[in-house]
Amino acid sequence: MPSGGARLGAGSGGRRPGAGRPKGSVCKASAAHQVRVAASGLTPLDFMLNLMRDKKAKLEDRKWAAHAAAPYVHPRLMATTIVGEGGGPLKFTLELGHGDGHDGT
Repeated sequence: MPSGGARLGAGSGGRRPGAGRPKGSVCKASAAHQVRVAASGLTPLDFMLNLMRDKKAKLEDRKWAAHAAAPYVHPRLMATTIVGEGGGPLKFTLELGHGDGHDGT
């Protein structure tokens, strides 16, 4: 045990509520870099989109540009879990009929 009776690591480290960088925040250096790149004119994403839309470019190059730009333009869909009240199973009722008020006979 270290001098003074203190334990190493007591109360420090690990996951704590409110600790760390807030979700979605951008560090100042990254934000400044993004501003400089945008101010310089053409960003890499702009270049890829322009190439993708250029009818005179080779089809292979246009495909590459579309594939490379896609994650920045169309984010991946996330799986979603749907649950019922209180987190239990989802309950539903299926009514078969013509939708005209008749019982289907």
